[in-house]
Amino acid sequence: MHRYLVEVKHEHIIANQILRSGTSIGANTAESRNAQSKIDFIHKLSIALKEADETEYWLKMLNSGHYITDRQLQSMMNDNEEIIRILTKIIKTSKSSLVP
Repeated sequence: MHRYLVEVKHEHIIANQILRSGTSIGANTAESRNAQSKIDFIHKLSIALKEADETEYWLKMLNSGHYITDRQLQSMMNDNEEIIRILTKIIKTSKSSLVP
């Protein structure tokens, strides 16, 4: 998508923002696998969740700026919402195991 936005739509600023937030989801999720504690694990996944929320914002901005179509937006929003649901569930389950 970044290449499409830059090369076809000539949009650089939001393209870079969504590239950063979108890849940060995966980077923080990967980091969580080597967390030093359950709290660290939750923290890293919480950052990934915040980045997914930010990605949703940038997707909406791309659509409102007519850089992506409603259909493209919906497809990517569906994927992002699934990521948000998964991260939320993992975080909630992990937090519940911390309570004695």
